[in-house]
Amino acid sequence: MGGLQDLNVHIGWEDYLGRFQEPAGYLDFARVGPISRDVAATLTEAADLSRGAALARFERSTSQAAASAATLLKAAGHEVAFVSSTSHGLFAVAAALPGDGTVLVPRGEFPANTHPWLRFQDRGGPRVRWIDAAPITPDVLAAHLTPEVRALTVSAVDALTGYRAPLGALKEVLGPDRLLIVDAIQGLGAVPIEVEAADVLACGGQKWLRAGWGAALLLVRDHALDRLAAGLGGWSGLRDAFDIESGPLPGAVAHTMTNPDHPAVAALGAGIDLLLAAGPDAVGRRVTETLDEMLRVVRAAGAHVLLPELGPAERGGIASFRLPGADPAEAHAALTAAGLVTTLRGGWIRLSPHATTPRETATRLARALSGAHVPEGKVS
Repeated sequence: MGGLQDLNVHIGWEDYLGRFQEPAGYLDFARVGPISRDVAATLTEAADLSRGAALARFERSTSQAAASAATLLKAAGHEVAFVSSTSHGLFAVAAALPGDGTVLVPRGEFPANTHPWLRFQDRGGPRVRWIDAAPITPDVLAAHLTPEVRALTVSAVDALTGYRAPLGALKEVLGPDRLLIVDAIQGLGAVPIEVEAADVLACGGQKWLRAGWGAALLLVRDHALDRLAAGLGGWSGLRDAFDIESGPLPGAVAHTMTNPDHPAVAALGAGIDLLLAAGPDAVGRRVTETLDEMLRVVRAAGAHVLLPELGPAERGGIASFRLPGADPAEAHAALTAAGLVTTLRGGWIRLSPHATTPRETATRLARALSGAHVPEGKVS
């Protein structure tokens, strides 16, 4: 069903770029990524199939999507399941982690990675211990480790600063007896992340994977399964759906509540297939190069960049800035008027271009910023 289901297919860069048609000024992939022609075709085909007896076809497509996801995540096929969203996946993990310890949560995490832990700490889950230091580094983590810590939950890429968490180094500090739980939605599909370090990972398809809403990846490594209870697992996670005593199915599917949204999963599979065909490293390099050019533009305009010390290897596809002396809402409105789509959050303007963002968009950004009024003496 749609997509490039042969995992050995590779496409050229111009072929990859030609599969997208978002406006040139679109710089908001950290919010939502416009889908490709492949994903659109898959959704259209799924809608047509839904008019008939399509379940067997959908199940095959979901199996193909799981194989693609496993390749991307460097996992076995049964270690990957599909849920409805990143939040759903994180809630499933929070419900599954026993309450005989604590989970470390960086204070600045996006709410999708705080609410699940807060909700379940009073419902039998682990207690939340905040990490107030930012960004989260191996040294910061080591200073917070105590015997009762069972897990760290962290974003692969921070949604505002763009900080790319050193997942491998964090897992090394945690050791084999504690879980590294990763919210990957701002990293997967944007820049290479150390997915092999994650014991558990959740990632929706609507941002950098450019697959639309309705489906998300849930990765649970085999070695983590014995540390997770059934949690939110429903009939779809049982060996025998009609026998509650039959026990959970092996793998990540044990933590699903019901069948996935098969058309959405097919779209997610198509998005992953296209990423794999173009090459995740190649896509990541172009994202990094494009963002670096835009950071040169905003710095030349006198802007302050959030976490300016981050180098290309430490930053994902996200950077936030503000113009000293300029009202953030007015500066954001000026960019919008120039046809540049960005996000304004907490007084910071967030840029999140993709590999498909044209080079000339940086020139348009420079012109828009030159029109923003900054009082003399305020630029630094």
